[in-house]
Amino acid sequence: MSNQHTHDPYQALRYCNYRLLFIGNFIAALGEQMLIIAIGWELYERTGSAFLLGLVGLAEVTPAILLSLYAGHIADRYNRKAIIILSQATLILASIGLTALSFWNGPIPLIYACLVLIGTAGTFNGPAASALPAQVVPETAFENAATWSSSSWQLATVIGPAIGGLVIGVFKSATLVYMLNGLAALVFTLMILPISLKNGREAPAEGEEEITTLQSLGEGITFLRRTPILLAAITLDLFAVLFGGATNLLPVFAKDILQVGPEGLGWLRAASAVGALIVAFFLAHRPPFQKAGMTLLFAVAGFGAATIVFGLSTSFWLSLLMLAVLGGLDNISVVIRETLALTRTPNEMRGRVSAINGLFINCSNQLGGFESGLTAQLFGPVLSVVGGGVGTIVVVGAIALIWPQLRQLRTLREVPIGLVEPQPPQPLKL
Repeated sequence: MSNQHTHDPYQALRYCNYRLLFIGNFIAALGEQMLIIAIGWELYERTGSAFLLGLVGLAEVTPAILLSLYAGHIADRYNRKAIIILSQATLILASIGLTALSFWNGPIPLIYACLVLIGTAGTFNGPAASALPAQVVPETAFENAATWSSSSWQLATVIGPAIGGLVIGVFKSATLVYMLNGLAALVFTLMILPISLKNGREAPAEGEEEITTLQSLGEGITFLRRTPILLAAITLDLFAVLFGGATNLLPVFAKDILQVGPEGLGWLRAASAVGALIVAFFLAHRPPFQKAGMTLLFAVAGFGAATIVFGLSTSFWLSLLMLAVLGGLDNISVVIRETLALTRTPNEMRGRVSAINGLFINCSNQLGGFESGLTAQLFGPVLSVVGGGVGTIVVVGAIALIWPQLRQLRTLREVPIGLVEPQPPQPLKL
């Protein structure tokens, strides 16, 4: 009972530096979600090619696959705030390029070049930004910070596409959306500038022994191998994303099974983000996890079960509910995994661990989409989704057996506290 009285659901938000980071991340995520809508609309409007739409994801994920590990090395060797600012500057330049190409109907290949540039900026921004909350709040607020960070991203995924679609509908062009994305990156940069970091990693001092990039990457992989709880959580997420690919087949379910058309598809796409947002606010207002390991395993198993029900459903409302449940349970997994990454990883390793995690997620997203499409083509969409849900539950059982430490995990925070020096709480002003 005492935990409920002492728990502060707004703990992370009481730190001025985290508030700046939180709001900046939300605005940047809004721009990103608007951009996704605009790129798809413009390319299909100009070319009518579904194949060229498919290349959008490839253009953005290729830099992540090629450069993620190196980006993690950079995030652990140099000042993370500077890396984020440079990444956002690159994103602004790419947005200016897209604005010009849209306004003057520039060559399609140059649009893809801008997308590769955006993907590269995101690849270097990701590890640095993921490690930054640990440098602006004390360790006792890591779980709360992960919860609020997740909720800001989920809210952006709900609002961003709607704003992007509205702007395109009013102006009959994607040009303004690209400008707004560049503006969002600029605002994020301005909000990052005044943040002061604790335990920041500056450039190597003169005379400091330099290690090679390969050695640095090897250290990140070795650290994960020696941290079984974190490795188990990342592996669990990888396979859950790989098998639980219901969202990749939503257009098929909307048109052929549920027969709800494009309007229904929009609701189906939003449902998981709405579920995740509801759970994020619930998590923020509850005390920290006391049985985090079992909670994670049950959440991912529930994710698999909800996937099975969605695959078998012929009711639009039941399908909506299951997608909301999927999003909510996935958000529990995200919060636990991100908190573990902050609490179980030393500051000097957080960039590399975040990069490895990001690489796994990017690869599993792409492979998961391919796996869902292939199995749907061979066996039909229902069997594809149901089989993926069953596979997710099997993976949960396997992970629980291989890493018993995860089953036994109680609190997410290790003791003693003190990886980050606490700052005096600031009055809550949002």
